[in-house]
Amino acid sequence: MVAVIVAITAKFLSEHYDTPAMLLALLLGIAVSFLSEDDKAKVGIGFSAKTLLRLGVALLGVRISFGLMMGLGIELIALVVVSVLLTIGFGLSIARFLGHKWRFAFLTAGSVAICGASAAMAISAILPKDERSEERLIFTVMGVTVLSTIAMVAYPILVNYMGMNELAGGLFLGGTIHDVAQVVGAGFSISEETGDTATLVKLFRVAMLAPIVLFASLIIRRFHETTDEDGKRPPLLPSFVLGFLVLATLNSFGLIPAFVAETLSGWSRWFLLIAIAAVGMKSNLKQVLSVGGAAIALIILETLFIGGIILMGILYLT
Repeated sequence: MVAVIVAITAKFLSEHYDTPAMLLALLLGIAVSFLSEDDKAKVGIGFSAKTLLRLGVALLGVRISFGLMMGLGIELIALVVVSVLLTIGFGLSIARFLGHKWRFAFLTAGSVAICGASAAMAISAILPKDERSEERLIFTVMGVTVLSTIAMVAYPILVNYMGMNELAGGLFLGGTIHDVAQVVGAGFSISEETGDTATLVKLFRVAMLAPIVLFASLIIRRFHETTDEDGKRPPLLPSFVLGFLVLATLNSFGLIPAFVAETLSGWSRWFLLIAIAAVGMKSNLKQVLSVGGAAIALIILETLFIGGIILMGILYLT
């Protein structure tokens, strides 16, 4: 209940002050983190941070339609796929020079490359846990949300300055901004056509969440002997990834009515909002901020890298 109250408060403030709800939920959760020490609230906060997180990610599948994605064309699809994969590879490659290991590198690069806070939470769910797992997740969510908000304001100015047409502008915005909401805001601030293209490109990046998380979980399972809280090894196919794929497939074949898909999509947003509020409650702000300047540099470099890849692709294709 306290996680739900924090999420509702964040949503209210977001709608009235034009601030990302995910960031507000995280900050408000941190502000009441003392509640996680209360025995009455501890179990519910843990449930919200884990189970609701997985449900929220699984329900993201209803937003995906493979037929609609193919409407982008082979060249644009190839550019987006390459940019996502190269960004993850770039993050893993440079992290060691900034003093960070592969877990944090994959978490930040995956969230930058795919879909911001939602990707960060999905990737965090499959990573081997240690004492700093939640701190890394909180920092990453804060980082990508802040950078997305900055990009939502700055990137449309860049698109207009470079004289991009609707297709190129939509591709740039949808291919570089981290969170879906900020992509929509940036795209439609230019034109309806740019907004439609940006949203479609962004949803294709979201569609890459399941295969990347699945592939990563297989590698982690193969090379890292991890166990869950019950002492058992995690399943070969994480249940939330399976749910994402099933819903995306059903939606692609038109088997989910539009009003049901819209309802489930709304539930997904709420579950993720409640989950990130709960994650904030379980955190220690002082420890989160102790990640240091190298972590900030890493996430900024990854953001600039995917922007550069998409920009070069646009210049090549046009």
